Amino acid sequence: MHKYSKKSWEQLAAESSWRMFKIMAEFVEGFETMNKIGPCVSIFGSARTKTDNPYYQLSVDIAKALVDEGYGVITGGGAGVMEAGNKGAMEADGDSVGLNIDLPFEQEHNPYIRPDQLINFNYFFVRKVIFVKYSQGFVCMPGGFGTLDELFEALTLIQTQKIRPRPVILVGSSYWNGMVDWIKSTMLGEEKNISPEDMDLFHVVDKPEDVMKIIKDFYKADDHILNPNF
Repeated sequence: MHKYSKKSWEQLAAESSWRMFKIMAEFVEGFETMNKIGPCVSIFGSARTKTDNPYYQLSVDIAKALVDEGYGVITGGGAGVMEAGNKGAMEADGDSVGLNIDLPFEQEHNPYIRPDQLINFNYFFVRKVIFVKYSQGFVCMPGGFGTLDELFEALTLIQTQKIRPRPVILVGSSYWNGMVDWIKSTMLGEEKNISPEDMDLFHVVDKPEDVMKIIKDFYKADDHILNPNF
């Protein structure tokens, strides 16, 4: 059995209670900043993607296409794909939002975020709430654990009807198809842990025009409106 000091346990519990005010402050800042910005689309992807990687330029091009269609772009504020998304939005003279968080490989936010649209976070879960609440769609470029976390957060909330349906688009079929095949054959087929219709919650594409077609077609429907998710 683990030993612990009741006094130190109570002290830690008290500190946790005060931490709630820091959490609340992050929510307030996030809501107040994002409420001033119009409809946006989130671009998720790796911070480790280099500028000479084809996915970097593809992210720039997708961001520009989103701005041309009237959307702002939200990224995690770091390097790699996030930088590319903000760069494309800035070069197209659109809203360029960065939800920044200090991480071992992402100490500084990228330079393509508008100063009044940069929000710094200490807590991942607060940051994800802002991503989800204010995104009219989710574009997932190749990435690591963080990108998968953001992808499946969005899919889970849509699947369980905790947020309104939104386009979820995986860009890069050669990167994502192995995972999609596993979802289809094992998660759906062998284990039946999802329903067949859940496969319709996301799309896999390779070109900016395919991304934009999915988003345009989605919002042509009368029951899909541009507004915060909750």
